[in-house]
Amino acid sequence: MYLIAGLGNPEPEYSYTRHNMGFDVINKLSEKYEIEVKKNGFESLYGNGMIGGEKVILCKPQTFMNLSGNAIIKFVNYYKIDLSKLIVIYDDIDIEPGVVKVRKKGGAGTHNGMKSVISNLNSSEFPHVRIGTGSPINKSDLIEYVIGKLSKDEYNNLCKGIDIGAEAVEAIIEKGIDNAMNIINAKT
Repeated sequence: MYLIAGLGNPEPEYSYTRHNMGFDVINKLSEKYEIEVKKNGFESLYGNGMIGGEKVILCKPQTFMNLSGNAIIKFVNYYKIDLSKLIVIYDDIDIEPGVVKVRKKGGAGTHNGMKSVISNLNSSEFPHVRIGTGSPINKSDLIEYVIGKLSKDEYNNLCKGIDIGAEAVEAIIEKGIDNAMNIINAKT
């Protein structure tokens, strides 16, 4: 069983923000595979279904971004998820908008949600799907940049990354992490 966790802040208040790219990928997968993400538990909204012949849980932690790990650890412990089958999807300001990078493992960088996940799991040995948002011109505007509402044009520019993020999850499940990295990371 795979746990596919998109990081973000509760919707609809934080919908259409750069920080909710992880939620947006979960929403895309939910729609495509008809997996309702409406169950409430483990400090998350989640749903169970199938992708590529594998059982999956689609998860949107409701803890707010900086405490995402508090929810994810509950799923990992309860369902005894092997960390190689935990896929965490999140926004990354160090990647250009519309670009997606898949990593087999890795640190959190400056991302507080990932810091929480890694801290709670006491490991960074799980697949990461990083959705590029680009960074603000002025770093002091970072908080407003990631949680501020996007215009329709700004959001549409990020939709390519959301689509590729969903492809990345499918590729990890169906072809394995190494093949997924080769396929997705070459799309830039």
